[in-house]
Parts: sequence; structure tokens; C-alpha cells
Amino acid sequence: MQLVCLDLEGVLVPEIWIAFAERTGIPELRRTTRDEPDYDVLMRYRLDLLKQHRLGLPDIQQVIAGMGPLPGAKEFLDALRRDYQVIILSDTFYEFAMPLMAQLGFPTLFCHRLETDREGWVTAYHLRMPDQKREAVKRFKDIRFKVIAAGDSYNDTAMLGEAHAGILFHPPQNVIDEFPQFPVALSYEALRGEIDRAAARIGDA
Repeated sequence: MQLVCLDLEGVLVPEIWIAFAERTGIPELRRTTRDEPDYDVLMRYRLDLLKQHRLGLPDIQQVIAGMGPLPGAKEFLDALRRDYQVIILSDTFYEFAMPLMAQLGFPTLFCHRLETDREGWVTAYHLRMPDQKREAVKRFKDIRFKVIAAGDSYNDTAMLGEAHAGILFHPPQNVIDEFPQFPVALSYEALRGEIDRAAARIGDA
């Protein structure tokens, strides 16, 4: 049985933090996993900025409410789910992602959770587990799935390396340069082609 694992932000939906940075006019919030490989460092940086600017979860959710999937993402995902099992492995948070999941037809999503106080200030974040994308792929392999993974950022590369086949989708040049072992797709049509070629190569057994 073959399973496709996809990242969410940058693959199916826009980068939430970049959209929030544009709405608030805080350019420092544009920093993402495309720029910072250490997710803990990145999240502590973000939480410090939110505290500094007195912005809470409702402010972020208001921006997310006006967002939608990337052009063509829903059609790509619908077609992919007709032929493969698909799971979204993301380092976003359920408190951010659920409105976007509704627009994508509620695919299965594994991600993290935020902690807030009564006023809606974000006080902490809780990872499902360290390195959850790679660990999830390892577990899927343990139960005899052949795994094809696609993502766009530093925090996806461990998942891509663990999978039977890994694909970079619209990655920045620095990620392409550092991980030349992964094929690069720059459109949904090209990504589907890479997935199908990988599926044929790794087989079902």
C-alpha cells in the first residue's frame, strides 16, 4: 500500500505567518522554516514577537479566516486522494489550520497545538513529538506502507529523507542547493508526475 505525505504551508496553502506579517506590517514575522532550520528557535522568536506587539491568537485567526488554499491545490489534492492514501504532516497548529482544512475537504492532518490564556495570548506551543514528520513516516513504514513525501522547507527534509521517495515542491534556492538528492517540482502537474514516477519505482510490495 502506498501513502503520500504532504506538507501543508507552501504546498497546499500559503504560509500563514507570512500572511500575518503582511497584515500586521511586522516584517520579522515573515521568517519561516525556509529560513530557519531549528523549529524551536523559530517558534520562540515568533512568540517573543507576538508578546512584544501584543498580538494574540484571535488576531492570527482573523487573518486565517480570509485565506484560502493555493490556486489549484484543492483540485490537485482531490485527484491525488482518488489514487493514493494521503496524510498532511505539518508543523502548523490545529488552532490555525482547521478553517483551511475545511476548504480542502478535511484531509487527515497531523500537526501541533498552541496554549493560550483566557485573554487569547499565546503562552506556549506543544509539539506532538520532536521531529514528528520523520517519526510519522518511520511509523508508516513500520506498518508496511511505501511512503512518498513532498514538502518545501528545511523542516521537511528529514521527512523526505526517511520516505521511500522524497520530492521538493517550490522550495527556495537555498534548500535546493543543500539537498540536491531530491527532485524538484514547480507546479502541481509536475508534482503529480513525480509522485506517479516514484510510485512506479518503489512498487507496492
